[in-house]
Amino acid sequence: QVQLVESGGGLVQAGGSLRLSCAASGRTFSSRPRGWFRQAPGKEREFVAAINWSGGDTLYADSVKGRFTISRDNSKNTVYLQMNYLKPEDTAVYYCAAKGPSYGSSLSDGTYDYWGQGTQVTVSS
Repeated sequence: QVQLVESGGGLVQAGGSLRLSCAASGRTFSSRPRGWFRQAPGKEREFVAAINWSGGDTLYADSVKGRFTISRDNSKNTVYLQMNYLKPEDTAVYYCAAKGPSYGSSLSDGTYDYWGQGTQVTVSS
């Protein structure tokens, strides 16, 4: 009943920017935290960023801090990831995630009930 759909991925040169969007449908649990993860070829999935229900609290991986910004528009059930100063090492499939009834509100525990299908981000040098 909960569906997350990412969009906005693509190919960009190093130093460029992309804005990812993740729209939720069905029973969205709109007041719960949302997050972004990524998985590069040959590597494990890693945490990128998270945001609480109001947007007032955010958390970023050290590797993206200062370059990426997570935000949300609860009226649209949508979370965004603005990615600036992109580097080749940012190349990965980016996944949107949403907490539902199963997990607490912590932004740092990495636990989410719902996941999107992923969108490819490729950064060329």
